[in-house]
Order: sequence, then structure tokens, then C-alpha cells
Amino acid sequence: MKRPALLRSTAVFSAMTLLSRLAGFARDVLQANLFGVSAATDAFVVAYRIPNYLRRIFAEGSFASAFVPAYSAIKDQADREAVRDFLDHVAGALCAAVLVVAALGMLAAPWLAAVFAPGALAQAGQVALIADMLRITFPYLVFISLTALAGAVLNSHGRFGLAALTPVLHNVAMITAMLALAPLFEVPPMALAWGVLLAGLLQFALLWPALGRLGLRPRFRLDLRHPAVRRVGGLMLPTLFSSSVAQLNLIVGTVFASLVAQGSQTWLYNADRLSEFPLGLFGVAIGTVILPHLAARHAAADAEGYARAIDWGLRMVMLVGLPAGVGLLMLAEPLAAAMFQHGAFTAEDARMTGLALSATAIAVPAFMLTKVLLSAFYSRQDTRTPMRAAVATVLLNVVLIAAITTPLWKLGVPGAHAGIALATALAGIANAALLWRWLHRGGAYRSQPGWAAYLLRLVLASLAMALALGALRAWLGDFTAMPLWPRIGAVLGCVAAGAAVYGLVLLALGVRPRQVWAH
Repeated sequence: MKRPALLRSTAVFSAMTLLSRLAGFARDVLQANLFGVSAATDAFVVAYRIPNYLRRIFAEGSFASAFVPAYSAIKDQADREAVRDFLDHVAGALCAAVLVVAALGMLAAPWLAAVFAPGALAQAGQVALIADMLRITFPYLVFISLTALAGAVLNSHGRFGLAALTPVLHNVAMITAMLALAPLFEVPPMALAWGVLLAGLLQFALLWPALGRLGLRPRFRLDLRHPAVRRVGGLMLPTLFSSSVAQLNLIVGTVFASLVAQGSQTWLYNADRLSEFPLGLFGVAIGTVILPHLAARHAAADAEGYARAIDWGLRMVMLVGLPAGVGLLMLAEPLAAAMFQHGAFTAEDARMTGLALSATAIAVPAFMLTKVLLSAFYSRQDTRTPMRAAVATVLLNVVLIAAITTPLWKLGVPGAHAGIALATALAGIANAALLWRWLHRGGAYRSQPGWAAYLLRLVLASLAMALALGALRAWLGDFTAMPLWPRIGAVLGCVAAGAAVYGLVLLALGVRPRQVWAH
């Protein structure tokens, strides 16, 4: 796949992801307006994050990172029957594993609630509420894992659109559950848990038949000693940390947030949702599209093509990631106010969400770079190096959270939860730095000429954008005090102005889109 084809595939993936993110924003706005910030919404955050972390292992993260290079290799080197046999046995093992994990999770729900939300032990009924939600959300893991298997196969055959569209169904299911089911429950946020389960069912129903149209719908065969299972399992085990380090850090943050103040988990969750917009739209898109291409280049022993593809991916994510991080930092509170401040979600909740988003924003470029760097390692079937970086990152995150957040919490400083977001951001930057250093040290990649001048131009354009946004914020005043629609209009105007300044300064400095796309 040439770089123009990579760009087209990335554009398709990003377009589908944009639809998903817009639907996600609608879901988040509705959730904030209907339920606000409460013990019940905090309970849902915990009940959602635990199976969502496991999803990163058995679905798009660890599993896909191990499966795609192995599948790409056998697809290009073996006959159709061997490909089907590979799929049959991997699907059987995956299905058996997630069924066992989901069953254990449902049985151990009260224990999991106490471990991952220790602060809930001091709140009457909170552990039981989290456990009830976990019993509903855990079966989602089965459906989303099989959906991810189908998506990985489709992506390996260059069909990115349908797999990228499935998250839209997730958000549609959540919105439907909130509107239709919330009035039926004594605790209305319980509808969110049922929405998660419905989302898994819908995504599976959409994507699984697409494998049949390729003639590759798996027949589940369970043989844990089969070479395909052992090969994918061997590649997958070291990625359990590396491919899901961001989610694992969020889980660590969730544990600490349960101790800080009621509402902290929801504030952090909302900030994470806002930061995921550019990450999912561009970082995940490029990382997903480039992985099969890098695996093919590595299998063909095309070292030059492999290195140039990595360089292209890194340049593309920096082109978007640097201004995205600066924009989120400068507009953190206004974005939170525009998105969530209405109904049950107060101005104070918007300010607390903005604090967390400001801290998270500094790591957005690093989070995007990590998506490409991980693909570079996984395409070579090197899963051990990212694992080492992930273990170091998680340990660093725990130390930083304890060092930053504990004093703020003990001193009763408002906004102590932002220390959790800051620690996670700094750990994310360290993770990207380690991966970049070890990729260079391994000799598989050398930076192409022109990086210093390119980065300087991006930094100057981002600084110009930051100055423009700072001036606009000072002129417009307190966004949380504005009426709803003027507030939304002001934020959209700031986003458009910031993007225009960034683009115009880049053009003035000699950066042309064609140069970046075709590099």
C-alpha cells in the first residue's frame, strides 16, 4: 500500500470515526444533562472501565496487535484453506477465553467493585450498585471481542470503513438506553450499563456477517495447542500491558479518584472523553491503517519502505497532535462548559472537568505518537519491547499519582482529581519517549531528513494558535456564565479561529499539505 493509499484509508477511517465521535458527543451531552455528577454516575464509570480495560486486551488492543501481523503473514504466504483453519482456531480460543473471563467477572463483581473503587466502601450501597452494573457490562466483553476479530480481518483485507463505523452503534445504543430505559429504573444511570450491553450486541450483529461476504466467517474450533493459537497467544501475552497502558493508567486513576471526592470519577471520565476526540479521529486511525502496511513491508524485507512508512505516520500525527493538545489546553474549561454544562451538570462540574482536561491535554501528542510507535513494534512481531515500556509507565503513573494527588487530597485542595490526570499525562509522555528511543536503538527505523525544521514550524504555528486563543478567551470572559447557545457558538468560533491561525502560519512558514502527505 503506497502512501497515497495509506492517506485514503486513513481518511476513510477518520471519516467514520468522526461520525462516531459526534454521536459520542451527543451521548455525553445527554448523559451529563440527564444524570449530572453523582454517586450513581461514578458507579457507572467504574463498571464501564473494568470491562473496557479487558476489551483493550481481548479486542482492539492486545489481541489485534498480535493477530494482525500473524494473519497478514499467513494471508500472503498460505492458501485459502490454511487461512480459514487459522481463523477457526483463533476464533475458538478467543471466544472460550472471553466467556470464562466474563463469567468470572460477573461472579466476582462485588470484590472487583471494592478493589477498584475502595472509596465506595464508605458509601452505603455504592459497592452493591457497582457490582450490579458490572454484572450487566461484563457480557459486553464477549460480543466486542468477536467484533474486534471481525474488524481485524476486514482491516487486513484493506476494508476499513465498516469496522470504523461500528462505534457509532455503540453511541446510538447508549443514547437509546438513556432515553428509553432510564425512566424505568429506580437508579436511572443503571440504563447506561444496559446500553453498554446493547452496544456490544449491535456491533457484533453488524460486523460478523461481513466476514461471511469475504468467505471467511470462522467456525469456532477449540484447540489450545493448535499452532495458530500458540502463535497469536505468544505474541499477545507481552502486549497485555503495552497495548492497553492508557486504559490501565485510567484504571489506576479510577482507584485513586474514588478516594478523593464524590464526582471525581465523572469529571475525569468526561475529560478523557474530550481528549479522545483527536486521539480517536487521527491517532488511532493512522495507527490502525499503518499496522497491516508495516507488517507487509517487514514480511517483504523492505527496510526502506518500512522506515519511510513509520516516518510518514509520525509526521502525520504530529501535524495534528501538537495543535490538538494546545487547543485542548487553552480551551479546556470552555469546551467542558459547552459540552456538558446544562441540566443536572453545573458550572462547578464544568470547571472541575476543565481542570482535568487541562492536565490531560499536555500528553495528547504523545498519546498519538504511541499509536504509531506501537504499530512499528507489533508489525515486526516484537511485543516484548513495548511491554517493558508499559510496565515502567504504569509504575511511574502510580508513583506520580501518589506524589502529586495525595498532598492535594490531604490538604483539602479543590480539584485534587486533576493531579491524577496530570500524573497519567506525564506517564504517557514517558511511554512515548521510551518507545521512540528503543525503536531507534534497535536500528529498524532512522528518522528521515528534515525533522528539525518540520517540528520547528509546527511549534511556531502552535504557539501562534495558543496566543490567539488566549486573547479570545480574555475577550470573551467566563464561558460558564454565558447562556447555553452563545456559549456553544463562542467555543465553535474559538476552535475555528485557532485552526485558521495554525493553518495560515504553517502556510506562511512554507509547509504544504502535499509535502506532508507524500513524504
